[in-house]
Amino acid sequence: MVKSQRSQNLPRVVITGVGLTSPNGNSLAEYRQNLLQGVSGVVPYEIRHFGPTVAGVCEYEATRYQKRKALRRGTRAGSIAIYCANEALRDAGLAMADLDPSRVGVYVGTTEHGNVETEQQIHEVSQYDFDLSFWSHHHNPRTVANNPAGEVTLNLGITGPHYAIGGACAGGNLGLIQGVQMLQLGQVDFALAGGVSESIHTFGIFASFKSEGALGEHEDPARVSRPFDADRNGIVVSEGGCLYALERLEDAQARGARIYGEVIGYHVNSDATDFVLPNPERQNECMRAAIAHADLAPEDIHLVSTHATSTPLGDVQECQAVREVFGDSPTTYVNNTKSFIGHTMGAAGAIELAGNLPTFEDGWVHPTINVENLDPACELRGLVLNEPKRVERVDHVLNLSFGMLGINSAVVVGRFRA
Repeated sequence: MVKSQRSQNLPRVVITGVGLTSPNGNSLAEYRQNLLQGVSGVVPYEIRHFGPTVAGVCEYEATRYQKRKALRRGTRAGSIAIYCANEALRDAGLAMADLDPSRVGVYVGTTEHGNVETEQQIHEVSQYDFDLSFWSHHHNPRTVANNPAGEVTLNLGITGPHYAIGGACAGGNLGLIQGVQMLQLGQVDFALAGGVSESIHTFGIFASFKSEGALGEHEDPARVSRPFDADRNGIVVSEGGCLYALERLEDAQARGARIYGEVIGYHVNSDATDFVLPNPERQNECMRAAIAHADLAPEDIHLVSTHATSTPLGDVQECQAVREVFGDSPTTYVNNTKSFIGHTMGAAGAIELAGNLPTFEDGWVHPTINVENLDPACELRGLVLNEPKRVERVDHVLNLSFGMLGINSAVVVGRFRA
């Protein structure tokens, strides 16, 4: 039986800052506006050895928080994480001078890390007949799994714990969950937590999805990612990141912080059935357990942010699970963010949650776009399509992220109530 956080008398943890870069926005305000206005961030893209395709590409100002030398030495994932961490701190109304650096934790979810740097180095030495004197001595620190989180600590002077959580495409949710847990355990007093992805810079990601027949195509790049549409044919690979400033409620209130929402429940489980194919029964169990952990019933969830990636089978399986959990609940709405920005892999859970947080205040649910012909197998009551919907009230958001090797994650964020 899942015990609720309330029954365990755990400290309440709230979100007080959001730092992000996405293919269609480099701040929460810009990103949210583009979600409500139907603006896609998917563009034509080309990668060495693969050729023309499409991708979700971020255009953030990397030198805002890093010198050019640091950018050359580090990684794209590390740079994204640094940008998001600094933006989250600023959004929370804090600077590192306000915090004890030994009591700050950094928890970054990733799908994979290091392939980009290794592919690049192999290409470079191949130009010199594999003379390894041309191999970068920065390669090892660039490719270790903790790199994105570690680069944040170097940039900000954080001396508390840091690590990356390898959770496939559930990584963004897992980073957030880890931050919450460490605050509740009293291991840190402030956390920067979420997920990042640099996946568009590696040939292997595109080649693998292409070989699986899972890489989406359409004559219009902005319409390639189309979850729930009957003509969907695969994913869009994207980069991006989102890190949250997390605090225990008492600390946030003591300094008069603005609170975006409270993380009131979560759950992670495993399919144990297939390397790639999802298991709707396990997804169902994951959702129900997260809702129980939040001490809620399914009808208390007013918005479900789906993982749906625009693959033919994956979307159907997830919709089956959502339908079984929420049935015909008249107060539960459903949307999807990948239709706007593609699949940001390890960052997906964190970025997708961010786009729905403002719903607590403004009452607008952003839609799933690009659905011209809804697949009957994906039909759900409350599915918001193509145009935003104004709703009476949203008190609880269920954020879903699932990944390869059958990892499922669900996070419940609630409207803050004192």
